[in-house]
Order: sequence, then C-alpha cells, then structure tokens
Amino acid sequence: MAYFSCKNTIQGTTIQFLVSKPLTTIGRAPGNDLVLSDSMVGATHASLMRAGGQFTIQLADRKGELYVNGKRVKSTSLNEGDVVLLGAFQLTWFAGAPTPTESPDTTGLSVGVLEQLVELSAEMMRDTTPDRLFTALLKGIVSLTRAEKGFVIVFRDGERHLAASHNVEDERLDITRVSDSIVNQVVQHLKPVIISDAMADSRFGRAKSVVDLKLSSVMCVPLIYRRDLLGVIYLGNDKVTDLFTARDLALLQIYAAQASIIVYHALMLNKLKLDNRNLRTQLNRSSQGEMIGTCAPMKAMFRVLRRVAPTDLSVLVLGETGTGKELVARELHRLSDRKGGTFVAINCGAIPENLLESELFGHKKGAFTGAVADKVGKVEAASGGTLFLDEIGEMPMPLQVKLLRVLQEHVIARVGDLNPRKVDIRVIAATHKNLQEIIDSGSFREDLYYRLNEISVNLPPLRERGEDIAVLGQYFLNRYREKYGTRVTGFTNQGLLALKGHYWPGNVRELENRIKKAVIMSDRALLNPDDLGMVGGQKREVRPLIEAQEDWKVTYIRQVLDLNNWNKAQTARDLGIDARTVFRYIEKLREE
Repeated sequence: MAYFSCKNTIQGTTIQFLVSKPLTTIGRAPGNDLVLSDSMVGATHASLMRAGGQFTIQLADRKGELYVNGKRVKSTSLNEGDVVLLGAFQLTWFAGAPTPTESPDTTGLSVGVLEQLVELSAEMMRDTTPDRLFTALLKGIVSLTRAEKGFVIVFRDGERHLAASHNVEDERLDITRVSDSIVNQVVQHLKPVIISDAMADSRFGRAKSVVDLKLSSVMCVPLIYRRDLLGVIYLGNDKVTDLFTARDLALLQIYAAQASIIVYHALMLNKLKLDNRNLRTQLNRSSQGEMIGTCAPMKAMFRVLRRVAPTDLSVLVLGETGTGKELVARELHRLSDRKGGTFVAINCGAIPENLLESELFGHKKGAFTGAVADKVGKVEAASGGTLFLDEIGEMPMPLQVKLLRVLQEHVIARVGDLNPRKVDIRVIAATHKNLQEIIDSGSFREDLYYRLNEISVNLPPLRERGEDIAVLGQYFLNRYREKYGTRVTGFTNQGLLALKGHYWPGNVRELENRIKKAVIMSDRALLNPDDLGMVGGQKREVRPLIEAQEDWKVTYIRQVLDLNNWNKAQTARDLGIDARTVFRYIEKLREE
C-alpha cells in the first residue's frame, strides 16, 4: 500500500490520497481517480501503474509536462519522498499506509512556509528583467533556508556567469566566491548537493576552492527547464556547520523547479529584447530611409542618393520589377530641399494612352467629351515638389515630346488650353527596361533620354544582394509579427537556406509577400521552406566557375575594346595579352 500527500500550494491545504488500484489516473477531469482542479493540469495528465511492489508514474497528456524532484520526465519509478509537481499541486510519495498520528503536513513544510513560497513566486513573476528576478529569488530563498549568503550562476554560450548575489559584503559579482568543485558536481550529475561541513567532507574537503573559502554549510541545486541546464542556485554559510537539513534541500528543490520556468522565460524575453535592439541597430547602420542594404552595391547607391538629392538633377532609376525604385524616388525627395513640397507619382504603363495626357497635364472644361470641369494634371500638382514617372519606357511617343518641353522650358499647357503655365518640378523617372534598346527600335526619343538621365541610379536584383536577403527577411518578419500578433520569431536553418537560394524573380516585393503570408498562416515559431512556399521552388542557377570566369573575360575585353575604339593592337597591349587572344574573343562577341 502507498499514498500521495497532495498539497495545493496556492490554498495551503493538504489531503492524503491512498493508492490501491493497479492503474490510477491523475488529471483535471472528474472521471480521474485523483482529481486536481487546476487549469495547468491536463484532462488526464498522468497515470500511475503498479508492477509488483514498484510504482511508475508516466505522462499521459502529450502537451503537458511532468516534473519529479524538479526534473522533467515522461516516465519514472517513484521512491520514498519523491516530489511530483502538477500545476499548483505538490504530490509527495510515501510507501505504506498513513498513520493516524501523522501530521497533515507530511513534508514538514508549514502553511506559513508555503505562503512565503507562493508570495515569492508571485514577486518573481512581477519582474521580467533577469537581474531583478535573480535578486528577488535569492532574497526569498536565503530567508527561507536561513543561509548566510546566496548566488545565482547562469550558463551562456558554454560559460558560467555570476548573475546575482545576496548578503555579500563586496557587492561586486565575483564567481571566485563560490566553490567550483561543488558547482562542477551539480553540473555533471544534474543533482543537488548538500554539505554539512565542507572542510571535513570526504568529497570536497581537499578541494582548493573549499579550503580557500573556508566553507562550512553549502547547498547547491540545478535550475533545469526541459532538459536544459539554465544554471545553479548556490547557498552557503561560512560560520555554521550542519545548518541545512533535508527539509531545506527539499524546499530549495521545489522552489528551483518553479523558479526554472520563470527564469527560462525571463532569459528568453531578455534575449529577444537584445536581439531586437541589435537588429534595430544593424538596420539603422545599414539603411537609408525606408531602404535596407548591407551589400556593396546598395551602400554605393546610398552614397549616390545622398550626393544627388540636394541638387535638382533629373534622375533615372534603373532596376528589375520589385527592387524598390519608388522608394529610391521618395528618398531623393525626402533628402532634397523640396521635401516640403508634394511628391507625385504616376505609372505611365498603367493608364491608357488616351487618358495619360490629361492625367499628366490636366485639361480645360469642355476640351473633350466628359471634361465637365477644369482639371489640374500631375505635373502641375507637383510644382514645388517632385514628379516621379514610373515605367517611363511605356510613355507614348507624342507625350514624350510634351514631356521634353516641360523639362526644357518648365511650362505646360492643359489639354484644350492655349495659355502656358509655369511649373517648378524635379523629375525622377524609373524603368525596368533597357532604354537604349527602345531608342534603337525607334520607340523612345534619345533627346528625352538624355534629359531624364542626367544621373542614373542602378538597383541590384535581390538575388545579387547576399546577406541582405536574411536581413530583409527578418525585418519583414518582425514587422508583420507585431502587426498580426503571431508567435513567429525567426527562420529555421533550412528556411534561411531556401531564402538565400531562391532566384527571386519578383525581388523585394516577392520576399515581402511570401513572409507576410507565412507569418499569418504558420503556427510554428520558426519558419521553414514549407511555410515560405519554397519546397521545389525556383532555385537560383549556379554555374561552374570556369564558365563564369569566361563570361567575365568576354565582358571586360569588350569594355577595353570600346575604350580603344576597337583598336585590337592597343587593346592587347593594355591587357598584356597576345593580339591573337583579342581576335579570338572578338569572334565570340560576333557569335553572341
């Protein structure tokens, strides 16, 4: 026969539950043998099985947690005095039948002590910063155990750090004040250590740290959360021997089991805050306005923006669809003396040709059917500010002539109005097309091209931006996690590899859309390729190095030929190669 002494640590009440069946169920639901009314306890949380004279407790709820003597387990045999924690309930295991004279408080912990324990846990939960949390932890546990002083040691990156101390004359945190031999014992075996007289102890009496510190009574217990060793609580008294009893150790173990959960979440919260702060710092160092970039082409582009923005030069922004050309235009406006004026954007490819002229230059009442009132065009609305013409390569030829006049004379005429109007604008144009090819085909005016291209800004495609992909990914993840309140915090290693290996035909716009969808739809903390829709997706082509080298040579030799007006002999001398090599590459260029 055996029984549990079952305590509700919140209410301070104790009951004794006699175990008599071969299989006993424990949980919150009324049908269990032992019913524990606590929301932290599963419907059927655990079961107790008897085989011969041995009892084994095992976890029944896969989403729940089971702690025995402060250690998380799925199944374990129970021995005399083992303590099982389920929510607010502390179950102490005893073999044999309870005696009539036994005190209801079978562990020797008074209701007053438990009240202190509950209050101390509540005080810890009010603090989320690790330093204040550790201070509250030590202050309460030193008082409960009558220790002289206490220390909390945490493990970070494989190293020990003294996180807090209590009742130490010199308040500086110094890890040499604790015995590394005793801490090593706890770390190695993940079990608590209690020492009545350290100097006379057969295990530690000769240890240098014990002798140097002249230790007497010591208790040290591990802080464990789900198999992870977070650190240790170390209590000591250098003057009194036999200070700590088994009751004190049991109390410290119970408290350490509860504190581990709070400490773990506080450490994770602190790490998340530090990561966010570091990410914000990194973003501030690698950003220009709303644009983020750490790669060399983006940094070079940022320098050009800062130099060009204060001028009134017309800027042509070149780049693939989705690279952020409008962001460049807005940043040029923000950094210019025109930032107090209006930023007006118009997509020349999104408006039908018969309506584009009216949109750009406005019209007079009665100028055509449907013109029931005077209308101010985009060019006139941008006077004093900046006009952004997106997809300029789509502009019809007749309107190109009128735009050229605006750039040359700074005047416009509304449709149906003969009176010219002065405008003061700066024009920024953008396209994803090769304007030189459009000029050669006769679809774009060369004189307008030179007016628009007083200086050009090239945006690299996302696939060529290296680590920017991961930085931008985390930036968008944080933005949409905060907006939608999801639990996503980052990417798995496979998720990051998928991001970096994708071809990104839609560039930054595609990256943002994929991550926004994943943050909303995923129920994981870390996004993997499935969440991002990248399993078997469009992967970036990786060519053999020798092919890439050959392509670079062809491109470079063509550049030098252009510099030398295609003088082969001079090109060969400049490059330090044989003239026959130059002729061989010219043949390749002709084939291409």
